[in-house]
Amino acid sequence: MKRLLSFLCMVMVFTGAYAQHYYQDAKNPQMLRHATRHEPVRVDIVLPLVNGYNIYTADLHTHTVYSDGRVTPSHRVQEAWLDGIDIIALTDHIEYRPVEKAFYNYLKEYTDEDYPKKREDALAKVDLNVSVKEAISEGEKYGMVVIPGIEITRDGTKVGHFNALFTVDNNRIYDEDPLKAIRNAKLQGALVMHNHPGWRKTSIDFTETEKQAYQEGLIDGVEVMNGSEFYPGIIDRSQEWRLFIAANTDIHGSTSDYRLHGHWRPMTLVFSKDKTLESVREALDSCRTIALGFDTLCGDSDLLKDFFAASVEVDQVEVGDNRFVILKNKTSIPFYVQNGNSNPYYLEPLSSIRKTVSKTAKKIKLTVLNMWDGADTHPVVEIKL
Repeated sequence: MKRLLSFLCMVMVFTGAYAQHYYQDAKNPQMLRHATRHEPVRVDIVLPLVNGYNIYTADLHTHTVYSDGRVTPSHRVQEAWLDGIDIIALTDHIEYRPVEKAFYNYLKEYTDEDYPKKREDALAKVDLNVSVKEAISEGEKYGMVVIPGIEITRDGTKVGHFNALFTVDNNRIYDEDPLKAIRNAKLQGALVMHNHPGWRKTSIDFTETEKQAYQEGLIDGVEVMNGSEFYPGIIDRSQEWRLFIAANTDIHGSTSDYRLHGHWRPMTLVFSKDKTLESVREALDSCRTIALGFDTLCGDSDLLKDFFAASVEVDQVEVGDNRFVILKNKTSIPFYVQNGNSNPYYLEPLSSIRKTVSKTAKKIKLTVLNMWDGADTHPVVEIKL
């Protein structure tokens, strides 16, 4: 009898577990689905309202199979949405499109022609707007702003790479002279961003082409972070030349690598009135951006301070002769702060910490160490008590 009861209990437990882990498909009763498998979910990044502006997350440098990327524009949009990105720019290379050549060979039965040997001949046969159109169509399904763009790609050590953003017709930008190509983009009303200014170089010094582009006023923004690269000296350059500052992935493969290693993808925080193409452009044109990568924030000192003030709520508690300050981080961004010469402390996202302060102190000055407002400087936030 005991054995029978034990067996029945085991059956009931097994049946219960079976019922919990599977459900019957709505259309096919003979098919079960794994109940514990859930749909991919978006990472919601909590950010404050600053000076009346919303903050939107952006990746202004991405690639697809239409140049040398490994995914389609539609996938790039879906991936960005899951990563918590609100704005994405499609910036496939004009000049470098190896996947195109591979597919040309794959589709050899559809044409008797060989792949053109000259760059100009190959450009005449393609539509460089296709990837952007596909991304815009996909972006509408996710409420994502897709910025039309293209990358002007020449020798990184002798010329440089530049993203043209808010382009009208990517087919009309190319010129053998890279400066003329940049000028062609500007004639369309594009904003031009200087990409990874130290890539494959021994410094961030200008190439002759970069120098001339800056002097002509052709450059509107610059990357201080590109993937895992970080160029602190570019923070000073962005302020000297009044450029919007950016952190981007320049992604070719999948951004899942960031998540697998416990990081967010690098992103540009855009301070915009609303999430429209027009407002985003106005924000970039007005240099209202902060670069964020690997928990490091870079940008204008006042904007960084305003961001911190809007992110961290300060409260005080007095008990007898003791006085405490409670710092509450209301955002998804961590802060690494130091009060005077004391040891730094870490204010985790969506959390609070309590610190002892002098009973007579009228203010505290916090150096935010994971914020950079210059090549080797950090903003100091003053909090009145």
